[in-house]
Amino acid sequence: MNRDTTSQPDCLQAGNCSASVKSRLSDFYELTKPRLSFLSVVTAVVGYLAADPSKDAAVLLAMLLGTSLAAGGAGVLNQWWERDADARMVRTSNRPIPAGRVGPLEALLFGLLLSIAGCAILYFGANPLAAVLSAGTVASYVLLYTPLKRLTTWNTIVGAFPGALPPLIGWAAAEGSIGALGWILFLILFFWQLPHFFAIAWTHRKDYEKGGFVMLSSADTAGHKVAVQSVVFTLALILCTLLPVFFGYASWLFGVLALALGVYLLRPAIAFLQLDARDVGARKLFIASICYLPALLVPLVVDLWLF
Repeated sequence: MNRDTTSQPDCLQAGNCSASVKSRLSDFYELTKPRLSFLSVVTAVVGYLAADPSKDAAVLLAMLLGTSLAAGGAGVLNQWWERDADARMVRTSNRPIPAGRVGPLEALLFGLLLSIAGCAILYFGANPLAAVLSAGTVASYVLLYTPLKRLTTWNTIVGAFPGALPPLIGWAAAEGSIGALGWILFLILFFWQLPHFFAIAWTHRKDYEKGGFVMLSSADTAGHKVAVQSVVFTLALILCTLLPVFFGYASWLFGVLALALGVYLLRPAIAFLQLDARDVGARKLFIASICYLPALLVPLVVDLWLF
């Protein structure tokens, strides 16, 4: 019995084509910095829920989609801008643009498309304030934070501003204005980012130097200033987490939890001060900061809704 083998090359070619398409889609997805974008969306949802919104599924969907696209667009534009620096750093050299898998023009157009689409969805699906805040987040992240990384050690503090705006986007989408609790959420996100990113900057300080970035961890070779500022900003964060209780938005139960979580984060921050264990302290602070944020924000929303 003869077997027809004429279609085998076509099948193989189709399989290669399918793999190529999947690889391209994976590269474009990686450009959006999915983990960072996911954090932006989650904190925007926290802001939305904290505002005690009307149960409008269409507004919630527009907020989720618009924030996701805008955050992804900011990530793409950041990688487009930093493509030369990324090529020099070990941890980023295999990103799609420096590795040559995505062209710079492709990335630029993709980032602009995502950013504009995200802001437009927020404008028409939620309200103009949410769209303006989203546009401000993208602009400050790409046009301020990104170039300042090559110019001044203040870049981390500047970068914390766009990183703290997503809760305000969610709040604005829910209410069309921003309440006091929304600004408290902004402060919590702002101060949380600083010890979190100082820990990252210290751990990867040599890589940042190769990329030409002016980080505090590079200027402060002993790491004392980085560690001290991590402790100071952690203490400021703890104080901010108590503001919802102080102003009557949350119960004392949340206050107790916030203090306990504050101590949990402060311990590795203090360990970061020890010169002979600074590298270990930085890693522990980074891990603790990741665990800290959802452990704080989820109970806060629950507390706001229940009490």
